[in-house]
Amino acid sequence: MRVDGTLKDLAAEVTDTQTIEPVTIDSEDGLNILRHSTAHVLAQAVQKLRPEAKLGIGPFITDGFYYDFGVDEPFTPDDLKAIKKEMQRIVRDAQRFRRRVVTDDEARAELAHEPFKLELIGLKGGTKEAAEGAGVEVGAGELTIYDNIDGRTGEVAWKDLCRGPHVPSTRMVGNGWDILRVAGAYWRGSEKNPQLQRIYGTAWPSKDELVAYKDRLEEAARRDHRKLGREMDLFSFPDEIGSGLSVWHPKGGIVRGEMEQHARRRHIENGYSYVYTPHISKQDLFLASNHLVTYKEGMFPPIVMDEERDDEGNITKQGQDYYLKPMNCPMHILIYKERARSYRDLPLRFAENGTVYRNELSGALHGLTRVRGFTQDDSHLFVTPEQLESEVTKVLEFIISMLRDFGLDDFELELSMRDDEKAKWIGSDEFWEYSTNALRNVALASGLKLTEVPGEAAFYGPKIDLKTRDAIGRVWQLSTVQVDPNLPERFDLEYTAADGSKQRPIMIHRALFGSIERFFAILLEHYAGDFPVWLAPVQVMGVPVADEFGDYLQGVVDELRAAGVRAEVDHSDDRMQKKIRTHTTSKVPLILIAGEQDRSAGTVSFRFRDGSQRNGVPVADAVALVTGLIAAKKLVLTDADATLEA
Repeated sequence: MRVDGTLKDLAAEVTDTQTIEPVTIDSEDGLNILRHSTAHVLAQAVQKLRPEAKLGIGPFITDGFYYDFGVDEPFTPDDLKAIKKEMQRIVRDAQRFRRRVVTDDEARAELAHEPFKLELIGLKGGTKEAAEGAGVEVGAGELTIYDNIDGRTGEVAWKDLCRGPHVPSTRMVGNGWDILRVAGAYWRGSEKNPQLQRIYGTAWPSKDELVAYKDRLEEAARRDHRKLGREMDLFSFPDEIGSGLSVWHPKGGIVRGEMEQHARRRHIENGYSYVYTPHISKQDLFLASNHLVTYKEGMFPPIVMDEERDDEGNITKQGQDYYLKPMNCPMHILIYKERARSYRDLPLRFAENGTVYRNELSGALHGLTRVRGFTQDDSHLFVTPEQLESEVTKVLEFIISMLRDFGLDDFELELSMRDDEKAKWIGSDEFWEYSTNALRNVALASGLKLTEVPGEAAFYGPKIDLKTRDAIGRVWQLSTVQVDPNLPERFDLEYTAADGSKQRPIMIHRALFGSIERFFAILLEHYAGDFPVWLAPVQVMGVPVADEFGDYLQGVVDELRAAGVRAEVDHSDDRMQKKIRTHTTSKVPLILIAGEQDRSAGTVSFRFRDGSQRNGVPVADAVALVTGLIAAKKLVLTDADATLEA
């Protein structure tokens, strides 16, 4: 249940004056509680079978949970089977979850044999620095331990450091769970720390939902962008360059280029001006922006430059620290500040495909979705307070229309606001009220589902996050619209108002894709590699019925290429049917076929993704069909979709 907005166990005591809300097991909160409770069952089972195992952390994650263990020997498939059997026994036992508040010293005494838990106690209040997912263990408030109470004897069967809450008993875990796999994971995500064994699992309210999830997993594995990236020769991560740093191959470069060029055209049409900034800066800039205070752990170590020495090697001029930029905003601010600005200049919209570098922990890296070097389609807008609502409206409408260009159309919004802990936030109550109301008004006017999340705003202002659902139902957070009065204050930005007074602009941070790399990965998985014609690396592949028709088909392809189409002819010695299979497998959207009948009539035949064909299309009409499909940004699946009207 929620008590005055805070999640509590059902066993918690409440008063008549408190507001109580139920939490159902199929809600987001309910699923998270179910999954975290199942993680405790997993950990209890592991320590039953391997008493020497040391406990790491066991958070819920999207669609499941994991638990990290320090063990001498890695878990084997047979171990996982035994663990699953023991978990089933614990579930049947209907052990009660009991919450206890403990002091730091009491927790250390009870968990003296758990070195990783002791480390978390020492980091209480800094869960972000402690480990990703450590928030389920400790927080800034009181420490709590959860006991699993044997229903028959009333004795403590197992216990764990945990903030909770949990389901009332292990029986509620039910039968909609499973253990999925085991992997290595460094403690707290750093390769400098011991490597632990991480067991992943999933949990759902019912067996049917578990089966449906496993079906989605199989489909997700088929669509994994890392797998498709290798198979389609799109990108790679050479060891010689380093972890989390990608190189783009020619075919991947084509798709990325189309994405960037389309976005660039749309931005310019919507009043944005493109700027360019360097990849590196002196530390003074990031001290002024406060990144070297609040974000230093996420930045690469400094590079010492500009040092000078005499002939004897003595330093005559001290060097300066330079940093690879983790964000583009400070440099965009300097462009704004380069000259005086008037209210007539605002809103001012800067856009950049700016590559940034973040020192992500190696354990967090994942293909293109979590990397150390990536390019943000970054925009920063400078507006007057009166322009805030109208400008955010334009930004949100622009974001949605752009994402629809790429074939995404299932959206929802999340409004991150401040809460009542006033010490966490800066700025006046008036600013928070009007800026939050402005974002709320925009979100409500969009007609999209809106979730309001108190306490999740940045310390300086509210934000809207846009989420999208892909072809197999997964939810991705993409675009962010962040209101920021803080950096204009730190950099003393001004504009001259209509009455001649100097006023402070509000800054809007806006990333549409988030990062080009991550958005590319999402699209690749959304389409399972079957990109729309306009994005496909090779849009048309010519396959002659026999070698003698190769020259004729090459002439047709040359016309397509002259019209801007990415078209090729397969002149290899393979048989026609093998060529068709090869290029269908490599996800070419349109295959062009020609034999004697086509050559004599000046026509070609199309083969579409679903295997259907359209025969005897005059060459001029064929060129119009392909270029029309590209211009319409249509995903061609069948002959019925490929009308000649374009």
